[in-house]
Amino acid sequence: MAYFDAASTEPLHPQAREALIAALDAGWADPARLYGPARRAKMLLEQARAEIAEVLGCRSDELSFTASGTQAVHLGVLGALRGRRRAGSRLVVSAVEHSSVLHAGQVHEAGGGSVETVGVGRTGVVDLEAFGAAVRAEGTALACLQSANHEVGTAQPVAEAAELCAAAGVPLLVDAAQTAGRAPVPPGWSLLAASAHKWGGPAGVGVLAVRKGTRWRSPLPEDERERRRVPGFENVPAIVAAAAALRAVAAEAEREGARLAALVDRVRAEVPRLVPDVEVIGEPVARVPHIVTFSCLYVEGEALLTELDRAGFSVSSGSSCTASTLRPSHVLEAMGVLTHGNVRVSLPRGTSEADVDRFLSVLPDAVRRIREEAGVKL
Repeated sequence: MAYFDAASTEPLHPQAREALIAALDAGWADPARLYGPARRAKMLLEQARAEIAEVLGCRSDELSFTASGTQAVHLGVLGALRGRRRAGSRLVVSAVEHSSVLHAGQVHEAGGGSVETVGVGRTGVVDLEAFGAAVRAEGTALACLQSANHEVGTAQPVAEAAELCAAAGVPLLVDAAQTAGRAPVPPGWSLLAASAHKWGGPAGVGVLAVRKGTRWRSPLPEDERERRRVPGFENVPAIVAAAAALRAVAAEAEREGARLAALVDRVRAEVPRLVPDVEVIGEPVARVPHIVTFSCLYVEGEALLTELDRAGFSVSSGSSCTASTLRPSHVLEAMGVLTHGNVRVSLPRGTSEADVDRFLSVLPDAVRRIREEAGVKL
């Protein structure tokens, strides 16, 4: 089985596995206590915090651990809005943000706030002029922009958006789930969220960074842990494993990223040549190295996923977080591209050229069979 769904979750990195096993013995105690095993757990926790903060480009006392990337986004968005209530109640988001940002926006609207959604072009890049106008509007409390899109891989102009936000005095939250460890985080953000299982760490560990000077108040009942930002007992072994994975992935990012980008370029070039009536979606140059998305006319995405699964390939269709709802992808709709027959291929670390070759040999027949069953002949 070839696993091509790294944008949903990256397989556990070998160094994370080793660190996790060791930390289960060394870091099981409550890091808030004062006895020996607890002090050892506290040391491991703070060492992991410092290592992750270094890779993400923030101070260790700005970084807190959450139960997931989704929780990090929810806390980041709702906490910043609560902390800046005097500044206003407007939230600005791009139309292609992760569902966690959009869901936080719905909660904000239910509480009386407003959300302005900024559109994107056909490749998924946010309209910077419209984004700037939105953040300059009176009463804007927070803006959100992902570092790269989780469905189509398009990289967003975060540095430029951050300059617009800074000029307007509005903090910017960056969802860096798809780029943390793979590429440097662009400067200028005020809050940042990421998820360890996206970079090869274990599931159940998210990170929320809040820059010093950024007004933020927890939307949850106060707890003494994680600098009063995140309630609950820290999963120290998983956090240690997350740090080990991030260190390893960041160290190999330039080499492995270039290798995966070449494989993705091959898929982008070959799929339209091999399969009639296919649209390759997303920015062709300014993108993450591991994601390629395409849509096949006259094909249901779920049917194609089933065919590819039978052939030994794990791929995704539409959004990994909303595919089960059977609703069209909000990302693809916002881009104005074909929403059905969509396949997202996202290559994990170590993907072989042979696996990509086999995928390209299997795909045309899979699409042809589905079209013939539907009575379509091209």
